[in-house]
Amino acid sequence: MSQRGELGELIDRLGVRQHIDPDENVRGAVVLLTVEEPDGHLSLRAAWSEGMSWIERIGVLRAAERAELPADGAHDWRV
Repeated sequence: MSQRGELGELIDRLGVRQHIDPDENVRGAVVLLTVEEPDGHLSLRAAWSEGMSWIERIGVLRAAERAELPADGAHDWRV
């Protein structure tokens, strides 16, 4: 049976954590999920915060990709 809903509990069970300081304001999120389907096939799915435009989603994905690269300065992407 297919379910559609909020991902908070699922993300928590997977152990995904992030430190947010009290004076910081999270404005949006893009979540990538690898899902094993009943037939064993793996798929990639994406979910994002309500109201995010496609360009914001692409920007977040590109910034995350850059932050994961091992090159010099890769983690210095703040605006």
